[in-house]
Amino acid sequence: MGGAFVAAAILARLGNRIGLPTIPLFILAGILLGSNTPGFVLLDDPHDLEMLSALGLVLLLFYLGLEFHMDDLKNGGRKMAAAGGLYLALNVGAGLAFGFLLGWGTSEALVLAGVLGISSSAIVTKTLVDLGRIGNGETKPILGIIVVEDIFLALYLAALQPVLSGADDLAAASLQIGKAFAFLLVLALLARFGTRIVGRVFAIKDNELLVISFLGAAVLVAGIAEEFGVADAIGAFMVGLMLGNTASGERIRELVHPLRDAFAAIFFFGFGLSIDPGDLPSVVWPVLVAVALTVVMNVLAGLVAGRLYGFGRQQAANVATTLLARGEFALILATMAASAGLDDRLSPFIAGYVLILAIVAPLMAGRSHWLAKVLPTSAEATGSHDALPAPEPEPAER
Repeated sequence: MGGAFVAAAILARLGNRIGLPTIPLFILAGILLGSNTPGFVLLDDPHDLEMLSALGLVLLLFYLGLEFHMDDLKNGGRKMAAAGGLYLALNVGAGLAFGFLLGWGTSEALVLAGVLGISSSAIVTKTLVDLGRIGNGETKPILGIIVVEDIFLALYLAALQPVLSGADDLAAASLQIGKAFAFLLVLALLARFGTRIVGRVFAIKDNELLVISFLGAAVLVAGIAEEFGVADAIGAFMVGLMLGNTASGERIRELVHPLRDAFAAIFFFGFGLSIDPGDLPSVVWPVLVAVALTVVMNVLAGLVAGRLYGFGRQQAANVATTLLARGEFALILATMAASAGLDDRLSPFIAGYVLILAIVAPLMAGRSHWLAKVLPTSAEATGSHDALPAPEPEPAER
C-alpha cells in the first residue's frame, strides 16, 4: 500500500509539471509495477488491493452525493431523467449494435452494450474535481446522468447475471431486479423525507467523531446495497446526498477531501494492476473502432444535453468529454464474462478499451474548448452566453 501511494505520487508530480491529469498517471503506475510488465513487481495479485480500491470508489461517489443537492432533484428531475435516458439510449444502443456486428455471440453483445454504454463514475468525479468544475452550470446535469446510469446499472446487472449463467428461471431474475429496485426506492424515500432526522443524528461538533460517523454510514450502506444487488457506489452516493443537505454538510465535504483523494489514487492504481498490455494487440482494431464510436456517441449526447438544458457549445463540449471515460463497471463485466466462459477476446478488449478511454477522456475534458470550436451552432441554445469558449479555470485543489 505504501509503495502504491509513493509510486502514484511520484508519477503524478512529474505529470503535473507538463500538465497531464492525475488519473492516467495513477493507472500507469499500476501497470508499470504490476505482474503484467517486466521489471520490479510491487504486487503479484491485484486482489490484494481490492478492499482499498473499493473504498476509493465509495468515497468518490459519497463526495459526488455531497455535491448533489435535493433541490436539484426536485427542480430538475425530469430533465435529469430525460438527459440520462437519452445518454443511455445512444451509448448502450451503439454498444449493443457494435457487439452484434463483431459476431462474438449474443451474450457477448449484451456485455459489450454495458461496457460501451456506462460511464465511469469514479473517473468522471475525479475529472470534475481536478479541473475545478464542481461549481460549473453543466456539472449538475453531468452528475444527474451519472445517477441515472447507476440506477440503470443496478437493474442491468440484476438482469444480466442469470443470462450469463444460463439460468432459465425468469422468476429468479425478476426477484433480483425487484430487490434492487426496492432498495433503491427505500434510499430515495429516506433521502427525500428523512433529511431532518439524519441531520440530527450527524449534528456532531467533534470532527473526529463526525469523520468516524459519516465514513461508517457511507461504507455500511454501500455494503448493504451490494447485498441487495445494487452497486455499492450508488449506496454511498445516496448517503452523501442525504448528508450534503444537513447542517453538517459543508464540514463533511471539507473533512472527506483527504480521504477521497488518497483512496481514489489507490483505486486507479489497482485498476492499472489488472491490465495486461500483452493481451491488447490481438484486439487492437475492435478497440479503436469502439473508442471512436464512443467519442461520436458522447458528442451527440453532449449536443442533446446542451439543447435540453439551454447550454452553449462550451458547456455541451464539457458534458461530452467529461462523460467519455469508462472504468469500474466495465471491469466488473469483464470478470462476469470470464466466469461465464464467454469469448476469450472479451477480457483483453475491455481492458484495452477502458485503458485508452481512461487516458484519453481526462485529456479531452481538459481541452474541451477545442471540441467546442467545431461543434455545430445548433448547440448554441437561446439565452446561452458562451458562444466562444472561455479559458479553463485553474484546478481548484492542486
